[in-house]
Amino acid sequence: MSIKLEVWGDYACFTRPELKTERYSYDVMTPGAAVGILEAIFWHPGLHYQIDRIHVLNAIQFAGVRRNEVKSKIGCSGVKTIIKKEAFGGLYLNTKTDIVQRASTVLKNVRYVIEAHFDIGPEANDTDNSGKFQDILKRRARKGQCYHQPYFGVREFPAHFRLLEGEVPDSEYKGREKDLGLMLHHMEYSSRKLKDGTVVYDASPTFFRAILSDGVLDLSESEVLR
Repeated sequence: MSIKLEVWGDYACFTRPELKTERYSYDVMTPGAAVGILEAIFWHPGLHYQIDRIHVLNAIQFAGVRRNEVKSKIGCSGVKTIIKKEAFGGLYLNTKTDIVQRASTVLKNVRYVIEAHFDIGPEANDTDNSGKFQDILKRRARKGQCYHQPYFGVREFPAHFRLLEGEVPDSEYKGREKDLGLMLHHMEYSSRKLKDGTVVYDASPTFFRAILSDGVLDLSESEVLR
């Protein structure tokens, strides 16, 4: 079962992990970001999206902006300490003291078509099936329904969407090939238990060699590098 979703917006930032202090976006949307948009429209624990192709319709354009961010974050260890001491008043960030202004190089005037299919996982119920999930996803996309506003990399850059039921529009890169280099594919999450019984969660990035051919980033034939 597959779906085609057209998404667009004024700005986008798919941050390169090696340049996250001063954010610098990849040239195009990452597969992980595409999955995030689909999950914002319809999510189910037994539904696992697989991105097949990302069509880049508009020309790739960059813009420099400055954004206010917080320089600190509430760590897991701090949360556990506060829970043990039952002193919940200290669990907060003061934006007046933690705020910092950072430069970002972002994309502007983006428009993509996401082609994806999904697999049914063991978390699905006996009454769940591919046809049911596809009907729900398409119905929600047609009506513009979502659990939360989809966004392009950061929440300040909302993504508009519509179900594409016809042909994919022509790309600005039709008849051209562009090597985008190594690109983040997705994060793989795992957990392990220590001798003292503590569960530790790990996240490992996976990458792929991104080639934009005729305006299409074909992920069905790309090799994922770990």
